[in-house]
Amino acid sequence: MTNHQSAEQLLELATKAGAEAAEVLESQSLSRPVFFEANRLKQLETAQAEGIALRLWRDGRPGLAVAYGPVEPQILVDRAIALSQLNEPEIIELGSGNKIVYPDLGQSIAAQQLVEWGKSAIATIRQAYPESICTAEFDCEIESTRLVNTRGLDCSHTDTTLSGYLSAELVRGEDFLNIWEGETERSTIDIHTITQRVLQRLEWAKDNVAPVTGRVPVLFTAKAADLLWGTVCAALNGKQVLEGASPWSDRLGQQVTSPLVTLSQQPDTGPYSCPFDDEGTPTRSIVFIHNGVLQLFYTDRTTGRTLGSGTTGNGFRPGLGSYPTPTLFNVLIKPGERSLADLITQLDDGIVVDQMLGGSAGISGDFSINIDLGYRVKKGQIIGRVKDTMVAGNVYTVLKQLVELGGDSEWNGSYHTPSVIVEGLSVIGKN
Repeated sequence: MTNHQSAEQLLELATKAGAEAAEVLESQSLSRPVFFEANRLKQLETAQAEGIALRLWRDGRPGLAVAYGPVEPQILVDRAIALSQLNEPEIIELGSGNKIVYPDLGQSIAAQQLVEWGKSAIATIRQAYPESICTAEFDCEIESTRLVNTRGLDCSHTDTTLSGYLSAELVRGEDFLNIWEGETERSTIDIHTITQRVLQRLEWAKDNVAPVTGRVPVLFTAKAADLLWGTVCAALNGKQVLEGASPWSDRLGQQVTSPLVTLSQQPDTGPYSCPFDDEGTPTRSIVFIHNGVLQLFYTDRTTGRTLGSGTTGNGFRPGLGSYPTPTLFNVLIKPGERSLADLITQLDDGIVVDQMLGGSAGISGDFSINIDLGYRVKKGQIIGRVKDTMVAGNVYTVLKQLVELGGDSEWNGSYHTPSVIVEGLSVIGKN
């Protein structure tokens, strides 16, 4: 029995068991990762996974059952019915519609090409730094999702994404240096860009220097800037608003950040594009912050109904065994114009943060992070790497004191972010 046959049968059996409504979410994935370790090809893998989740309501009570791999449909229905008896009744939130199959926007790449990319990247690094030890991982992953329910909804899409990761390690006496770069795209990986970034950072890190301390300008590279945007996305979560945890709960239409910030969700852009959420709602382009002014919170169906704003198409499940919850994806921060090199020339005496240990500020916005890879800038020039250095502050305060956003946006997870120069942070370090 194929999964598609299982979905229809599950809905039919759930209805016969007395469910007023039901939905089935199917997920299948195939990946072919290629691993390099200690400068050499280590292994090639093929990994497959599939799962199916049945969510139903009987007497208004929700029940959710999940299976990975082959499953007897009646067993899954019986589990969901049994679990529903333990829950309180709720308003049934289900989408409706017709059958829609969305095209795959990516391109599958053969394993041999992934191997060639890895060999080329490592050879480039070791030509400049023969003593370096390189690790790399390249992957082509194909994921298929189908959502079908008893109200006629039947939508599916397949995503093919490519990812590449490269790191270089150097050991100089007791000094250990690790620099990594990565990229996720739809059709190809820009090996030249990844390797050049690693080489540039190796050059910047040749000398260790004392950090400047106190309240000094800090430049977060695009790779490190998600420290800021992660907190912003948490504050925009409609569920956090309902719980009173978001400091922006009563700030709609008001200035919450520097006018430099415009933050939006673009579902058709980049490697994390998605045509519908896990509740079957079509996703759409939304500007949440425009020139620093708060426009909207993101919601799923339940949260949107409670807030009175309706769903924004952001109801996603953290896993098959979870209920939908408000989740942002494909977040774009409108960039500035200057390159990273130009931004560095703007600093008279400051710090560049490129990699962090930890790095989550959470909804409170308070953070104190250790810099894993950072540099000191003096008179517009990087003079060396800083070690044993911490940066502390509050994201909400920093967002009001932005100096400049760079024009060097890149994907970091599902965030498309530029580099950022900020003021108001405390830098602590050993001379």
